Amino acid sequence: MKQQNNKGNFSKHSNNAYGYGNPNEYDHYKVEKPAQLLEWLMENVKGPSKTKVKQTLQGRGIKVDGKTITQFDYALKPGMKVSVSKTKKNQEVFKSRYLKIVYEDRYLIVIEKNVGILSMAAGHSTLNVKTVLDDYFHKTRQNCQAHVVHRLDRDTSGLMIYAKDKQTELALEDDWHHNVYDRRYVALVSGEMEEDEGTVANWLKDNKAYITYASDTDNGGKYAVTHFHTLQRTTEHSLVEYKLETGRKNQIRVHTADMGHPVCGDIKYGNGDDPCGRLCLHAYVLCFYHPVTHQPMEFETPIPNEFVRAMKEDSKPFDERGKKPFDERGKKSFEERGKKPFNANRKPFRKERRNG
Repeated sequence: MKQQNNKGNFSKHSNNAYGYGNPNEYDHYKVEKPAQLLEWLMENVKGPSKTKVKQTLQGRGIKVDGKTITQFDYALKPGMKVSVSKTKKNQEVFKSRYLKIVYEDRYLIVIEKNVGILSMAAGHSTLNVKTVLDDYFHKTRQNCQAHVVHRLDRDTSGLMIYAKDKQTELALEDDWHHNVYDRRYVALVSGEMEEDEGTVANWLKDNKAYITYASDTDNGGKYAVTHFHTLQRTTEHSLVEYKLETGRKNQIRVHTADMGHPVCGDIKYGNGDDPCGRLCLHAYVLCFYHPVTHQPMEFETPIPNEFVRAMKEDSKPFDERGKKPFDERGKKSFEERGKKPFNANRKPFRKERRNG
């Protein structure tokens, strides 16, 4: 017997209505109005959190008319029967130490990349996000491959988009700066930032050693613009948000070093300050227009815990931290490495005021 809910757009049936065996394994619903699957689940399946509903969908715990569905945007029609597993919330869910799935539909997938993995294959390295995703698509019987749309450095963590087909890849790439309307990073940088906010704008070019350097005049490189906003500061470190107008190689890392506050843990452009044992740069906001539906898609991840812990540690007296101030550790580090800090001979950064 059907039971109409208050919203009038689905009906819930008894557990054995469609012959799924164990009466306690699934809840069954009948669709009354057209909708996309994930949106419908969020609105109509009560009890589990949104995260667990997504996990159930990713874990192959959702059936539509008896067929297992994993696509977030699967089109539901009136009369279809949706079955929601009570036991697959944490079974068969994609698990990887290198990345986690934030969003997925038939056209693209948004992931959060961990440090230590390349965005795509390079040289002899086989560990990369594309390979991990291709394996996931194969295991979940999706007839697609991951198409690289943009990149993050191996040791930069954060949000990324991968297309599932060539057409979607081209749609994103061809008008990238229009499609991606907000992309922000957060970094733990060395020292106390002097400015609350500002803009760094100059030209970036690689030297013969493939080290990117900045120039206030056109040196034949690529023009790069980085906006920054200081979120928190201590005398030892600052937590800073960066918003890019351009996406040049190592842009944030070069610009922060040019300002005299390199990203912590940066062995290429840094000054030896490494409180977290990693490059402290994370892509934490990614907003774009869906290349097919044209709907705004907005994603944000928390600031990494190790960044937050480092700032809290700075607030403690030194005798409670069990470590020396960085200026003592840093000098020793440079002596051991036999070289000067990266920014020792650099000019101060130029803060550019922009109209509007």
